[in-house]
Amino acid sequence: MGSDGVRKPRFLCLHGFRTSGEILNTQLHKWPQTVFDNLDLVFVDAPFPCQGKSDVEGIFDPPYYEWFQFNKEFTEYTNFDECLQYIEECMIKHGPIDGLLGFSQGAILSAALPGLQEKGVALTKVPKVKFLIIVGGAKLRSPSVADKAYSSSIRCPSLHFLGETDFLNKYGAELLESCNEPVVIHHPKGHTIPRLDDKSLKTMMDFIERIKKDVSK
Repeated sequence: MGSDGVRKPRFLCLHGFRTSGEILNTQLHKWPQTVFDNLDLVFVDAPFPCQGKSDVEGIFDPPYYEWFQFNKEFTEYTNFDECLQYIEECMIKHGPIDGLLGFSQGAILSAALPGLQEKGVALTKVPKVKFLIIVGGAKLRSPSVADKAYSSSIRCPSLHFLGETDFLNKYGAELLESCNEPVVIHHPKGHTIPRLDDKSLKTMMDFIERIKKDVSK
């Protein structure tokens, strides 16, 4: 509960490729404490141990994990169904989960899940995903998965962070086209979780206040 007696929105947080829940927790703490005072964040590790070199070696300590594996073109996935089942198990274990917060591979997954849930191919045993916070996201590119994930507009309230020099920037912009009235925070950095300036913090807190009202209904 928040200090105002309203239940804080609970987000399952999905970390980036070959990192961990603990690393994502550390990365997010660039944000002011007021964000964490108003959200209930649950951090989990992806189901598969890292199968190669991690980009965060030397910056963050192992162990590192990955959600699923993919080919160079990001059009073929391995262990994807197992990943979806694992996320559902996490949502049951840590529920009630209101929303998903993801960075990088975790953001790509988070943004795809509401559509896959709506089509009945994922998260069939848990309540509907109500909110998204997407940092450095993009769309899945496997035709068989994308056709289900984005065939209709992502209608739940969503907040997106787009980095000016992020290699996924144009793909993150494409994702916005599949969302209904997305809220967007632009920042000058690359593929990272950015610090929040005053304007970005206001945008984020306005989004949080909006979704808190939905949780309390």
